[in-house]
Amino acid sequence: MAAQLLALAQEAARRAGELLRDGRPYDLGVAATKSSPVDVVTEMDIAAEKLITGFLAEHRPDDGFLGEEGASSEGDSGVRWVIDPLDGTVNYLYGLPTWAVSIAAQRDGQTVVGVVAAPMRGETYHAVLGGGAWAGDRRLRCRPAPPLEQALVSTGFNYVTEVRSRQAELARQLIPRLRDIRRGGSAAVDLCDVAAGRLDGYYERGLHPWDLAAGDLIAREAGALTGGRPGDRPSYDLTIAAPPGVFEPLQAILEELGAWHD
Repeated sequence: MAAQLLALAQEAARRAGELLRDGRPYDLGVAATKSSPVDVVTEMDIAAEKLITGFLAEHRPDDGFLGEEGASSEGDSGVRWVIDPLDGTVNYLYGLPTWAVSIAAQRDGQTVVGVVAAPMRGETYHAVLGGGAWAGDRRLRCRPAPPLEQALVSTGFNYVTEVRSRQAELARQLIPRLRDIRRGGSAAVDLCDVAAGRLDGYYERGLHPWDLAAGDLIAREAGALTGGRPGDRPSYDLTIAAPPGVFEPLQAILEELGAWHD
């Protein structure tokens, strides 16, 4: 079954990625009114989710869905698709390349397939539980863990000003303990970059299941540890991904600094 779920997720992500890439107006980021570009992004986001759910439902009508743009159904097959049709909407709005389509298949609550398509990068990452993580036919592996003070770590910031200010203060306290911090703008891509060895770690507060389901599996299958606060799985409170040797001290510092607080 995993092979079928993977093939469907890859095809759905490919189609949605093409829709978003080819349907984006060239001048979207410089539209005359403030509401216009945001409205267009919302329309593209919804259209991509409808494309994905329609395609998957055609092939697996008994499955459930959980999507960022409102797709929600239980299904009765034991399989649920967790979908972020456009992760990195601000990047998409501005014409930056770091945005992605993220699709995960969960069976009885466990993620068994993850696909993240980043069309402007020309890359699609995937993983099957127990089968490793891949970009095309290239197997992904985390970087060997450096000392934490030499680690390049990515994070994200909330759209709410007060929350973002708190997160910025956390980053200010964290930077002296790391090589540096990056802010990519797409949680799904950041998790895949940990898997591909392009980052030594990633953390963020405020992620929803559709933001992290596929990327979390891809990172784990590439050898990363993922979690939240000590003993917890990744969640809205906190998500961390890093290879062993970086994960533990990074988690400890984030706990010390109260990273789960807004």
